[in-house]
Formats: sequence, structure tokens, C-alpha cells
Amino acid sequence: MAGGEEGSPAAAVALLLPPAREERSSSRRRRCREGCPGCRQEEASKARAGVPYLDFFYIWVVCLAAALPIQSLFPYLYFMIRDLKIAKEEQDIGFYAGFVGATYFLGRTISAVPWGMFADKYGRKPCIVISILAVVVFNTLFGLSTTYWMAIVTRGLLGLLCGILGPIKAYASEVCRKEHQALGISLVTSSRAIALVIGPAIGGFLAQPAKKYPNLFSEESIFGRFPYFLPCFVISVLAAGSCIACIWLPETLHFHNDDKVEAIDELEAQAGDSDLDAQKAKESRGESTKNLLKNWQLMSAVILYCIFSLHDTAYLEIFSLWAVSSRKFQGLSLTSQDVGTVLAVSGFGVLVYQLAIYPFLAKYFGPIKPFRPAAVLSILLLATYPFMTNLHGPELKILINIASLLKNMFAATITIACNILQNTAVTQEQRGVANGISVTLMSMFKAVAPAAAGILFSWAQKHISGLFLPGDQILFLMLNMVSVIGLVLTFKPFLSLPNAMSIMSLLQTFLHLMAGSILKRGPWPLYLKAPLE
Repeated sequence: MAGGEEGSPAAAVALLLPPAREERSSSRRRRCREGCPGCRQEEASKARAGVPYLDFFYIWVVCLAAALPIQSLFPYLYFMIRDLKIAKEEQDIGFYAGFVGATYFLGRTISAVPWGMFADKYGRKPCIVISILAVVVFNTLFGLSTTYWMAIVTRGLLGLLCGILGPIKAYASEVCRKEHQALGISLVTSSRAIALVIGPAIGGFLAQPAKKYPNLFSEESIFGRFPYFLPCFVISVLAAGSCIACIWLPETLHFHNDDKVEAIDELEAQAGDSDLDAQKAKESRGESTKNLLKNWQLMSAVILYCIFSLHDTAYLEIFSLWAVSSRKFQGLSLTSQDVGTVLAVSGFGVLVYQLAIYPFLAKYFGPIKPFRPAAVLSILLLATYPFMTNLHGPELKILINIASLLKNMFAATITIACNILQNTAVTQEQRGVANGISVTLMSMFKAVAPAAAGILFSWAQKHISGLFLPGDQILFLMLNMVSVIGLVLTFKPFLSLPNAMSIMSLLQTFLHLMAGSILKRGPWPLYLKAPLE
């Protein structure tokens, strides 16, 4: 054992053992961990007291590349469906666009749990590499789509084979020491938040380059013949670069298949030579996915996350279609560049909010209370959207940027809280499958969201008048009802929070680590370095 761990329970027990027994114990422990990449990484994490910035950077880049294609198509999807000539009327474009957006999440719904099981059996790293390769191949093919069904199939295969979302959360919490786990999880959340903004910005500025930048791209070039290939190509190149970064990612899964090793572990645990996490790991090895479904702490947080994920995905679909649609259908008549700019500005604002504002809110109000006001404010904000059609020019662009920024800040508040709740409900060995369950259910909701939003949007454009409310107001009213349901579910008895100390420990560490990265404070008090259960 390293000298820095003399105060650990294992070291205390070793002091009580006879020299021969201590030597045998050390030999067994080394033999137990020989050839296991998870043990090797765990030892490296224990020896390294600081934050593993390089590993966190690789995780951030990989997660960014995997998330970029998810919503990069929304700024130009309306125009892509129009150019594919599948819609007979302009009001039907939203109907067909919704199914293109939904196929990715449908594929992810089917494959999320199998990918989680794959990551728990064969390792996190193979899952990450395969997922990034899927982005490179199928995102490129999507940009080359010449028919509506080719676009549907390539997006579906992308979702089916990109199973990184669940395992990357588990990986981020395993590649570092316990006091840095919250920072690792927050990096996954922040990278996805940034990707869901940079992606649409790339799509908005780079789609139809021959029309937007005729001096750089001709109509006869590949980017002129395939007007939506350039944004997909740029994202695929970034994904290929992140795939190279995967070479330096360490494996974190423990491979202990020797029965003798398991017996030695059990004897050491009985002698008190194992810490609390090892005992929890042994107890959880026999638990199945069925048992996880009975874990109400996990499932209540997952369901809550699903509700707000449905809302956020439907909002993005509706906003992207509504912003570029014609004024005669109560749209804003913005260009794809305008939409890309709006999403980029809001993304930068969300990053600043997550780093500088949210930690202080959560520090004083806890992990649950902040997103209740966020849900209420989101409802009030969306109620004002239909009236923005009365504005024009700079006034409209300023207001829509402010509204989008606020909406994304509210969504970030909810997402961080839900991720904290989910990851405190299970142990390390369950996180791959637990996050797979979370991604599966979330993807089911997200698969429904774009299709339902597209159908509802198309219906609203056909019923601008003649009902008790204009069609666009009914559109945002239905969207608000999802937020109302989510808000109600944040209260007891639905949301289960029996282990408040565990949640607050994780939250406190997250807040202080984030604040420390900005204010350069430190070192932190010892109570903040307690293990995160």
C-alpha cells in the first residue's frame, strides 16, 4: 500500500496482522489485480491526488463528438424535407420532419440496455470506440441522403449503434477518485449541453453552402449537389479525431473471473480488509436488471428525467420548425443561420450559467428546489412565444435570443439535478445497466417527442384560426402541459429521496469543485472529501 493510504481501513487491519499473514495478504491482493485494467486504473487514481484533467478532457471530447449529430439537423431539417419533395403541401413538412428526428431516438431506445450490458461485460472503452465509429459512418451517409427513406434509415442506424450515452456516465465516475466523480458527471452534462448547441450552429451555418457562400462552393461541387452534406462531414471529421483520442482512454471495468480470486476477496472482506465500496460491489454482483427496476430511488429520478427530456426534445423540434416557417403560418421566417446563431448564443450562456450561477443556487436551495422554479418560469416563458410573431427585425432577434437563453438555463438546472439523483441511487457495478435503463426510457420519450411535435406543428399550421385559440397558441399550450406534469412529479410521494446525506454529499462536492475551478479556492475542508455513496 502507498504511504498516503496509511489511514485507510485496509492499512489499519494490516497493522493487526502477523507479518507472515500481512505478506500473504499483500501477495493475494497483487495477484487478484494482476492483468485487470479496472484495478490498474483504480490504483492509478488512488496514487493521483489531483483532478485527472487529461482523462476528463478525453471524455469531454468524445462525449461532444457523439452528441453533435443529435440535433445538428434541426436548423435545416425543414428545408431538407422540402428539397426531398416528400411533403405534398408546405404545412405537411413538419409532419415528415418529426419522423426523421424521432428515428435516432427510436434506435437508441432499442439498443440502450444491450449497450449497457455490453459495457458491463466487455468494458467501457470498446463501447465508446464503436459508438464514435458509428457517428463517423452513418452521420456522413445522412448528409448524402437523396431520398426521405435514406435519411430515415441512416438516422435510425446512427441511434442504434451509438450506445455511448449510458456507459460514458459510468465511465466518467470511474476514471477518477471519488471526490472528483461529481465533476466527471458534470463534464458529461456540460459537453452534451454544448454539443446540443454547437451542433445546430454547425447545421445552421454550413447547410446549403453553395447558396450561402457561392464564392467558396459551386453548385457543381459535391457540397452543391448534396446541400446538407457539409455540416455532416464536419461533424464526422471531429468524431474521427475523437476516435483517435480514445487510444489514450484507460479501461475502468474490473475483470475478476477467477473463482479463487473471488474467494480471497470474500475472506478479506470478512477480515475487514475491504472498504465499504468493495462490500457494496459484492452485494450488487448478483442483482439483475429486474432488481434495478424495483429501485424506486432510481426509477423515480429516471421517470422525472424522461418527462423533461420529452419536453426539451419536443421544444427543440417545434422551435426549429416554427422559427423558419412562413409568417402566413404564424412563424418567424428566420433563416437557418438565424436559428444557428440563436442556439449558439444560448449555449454559451448556459455554459456560463452552469459554471458561475447554478452552483450558488444549488448550494443554498439543494438539488431539487431550484428546478421547481425553473419549471414554473419555463411555462410562463413558453406562453409568450406565440406573441413574438408581432415583432420584426432587431427587436425580434434580441428577444428570441433572450428567450432561448433562459429556456436552456431552465433545462440545464433540471438535467443536472436529475443526473445527480440517478447516480446516487446505484453502485458502480450497476451504473452501466442503470444508465442503460435510463437511456432506454428517456429515448422512448425522445422518440415520441419529435414525431408528436411534428404532427402537432403540422396540425397547428392547418388550424391557424377557427378554434377557441389560434393554432400556434394551442401548440405551445400543449408543450407547457408536459412541464406541468413534470413539475407535479417533483413532489412527494412520487419522487423518492430517502438518502438525503448521500445526495447532499454529491451535490456539495460538485458545487465546490465547480466553484474551485472558477475562483481558484482550496484546499477544501475534509468533510467535502468524504466518499460519494
